[in-house]
Amino acid sequence: MSDPKNTFTLDGQPVEFEAGQTIMNAALAAGHYIPHLCHHREFQPHGSCKVCTVRVNGWLSASCTTPASAGAKVESDAPDIQDARRRIVQMLFIEGNHFCPFCVKSGNCQLQAVAYHLGMEDTSLPHRFPSRAMDASHPEVVLDRDRCINCSLCVRASRDADGKDLFGLSGRGIDTRLVVNSPTGLLKDTNIEATDRAIQVCPTGALLVKRRGYEQPIGERRFDAQTIECEFESKY
Repeated sequence: MSDPKNTFTLDGQPVEFEAGQTIMNAALAAGHYIPHLCHHREFQPHGSCKVCTVRVNGWLSASCTTPASAGAKVESDAPDIQDARRRIVQMLFIEGNHFCPFCVKSGNCQLQAVAYHLGMEDTSLPHRFPSRAMDASHPEVVLDRDRCINCSLCVRASRDADGKDLFGLSGRGIDTRLVVNSPTGLLKDTNIEATDRAIQVCPTGALLVKRRGYEQPIGERRFDAQTIECEFESKY
């Protein structure tokens, strides 16, 4: 039986947690998927995308940064919360250039999979169609800022896992951009490698390894066999 001292409820279901765990990590560990994009269990939470927002005792909060607390009543699947998440994802699509049918990351893209999970059928808003600088200067890696959602996962992974500190975010609001930490601001003048964790954790097609496009046929891609919630529930 669950110890009420270390339990909160998520959509009416009891979830046990350990001291120091966030609502997100406790929920995922218990097999409950909360949609997210900027969160990764290997790195410190950032709380930037707000897709993981839940209602905790009546107050909205990012589940990736909110500590789990005993007796808390957490709502994740409420219609208004799902509507808000869907609108956030819609905004990410219209603020960038995400052409899923012919994107090399299609089927392996977390942004695309979250959109499917939330039932996002269209954006219902005019697209901005930005033209941001692409960096194809490196022989192994390409950076397509039009697909970047500023989740900062590559920033944290490069710093904390790769030990290289190659990326950063510059600007504010709609003008925020991913920047490269090199004298020229180009990937060719860094020591990035195709095996870097920073590339592997990118949830979109913003960071890609060259000459590896369309390696997996339709039906064998990451989210073809199972939805994103099933994949995350099986990993924790």
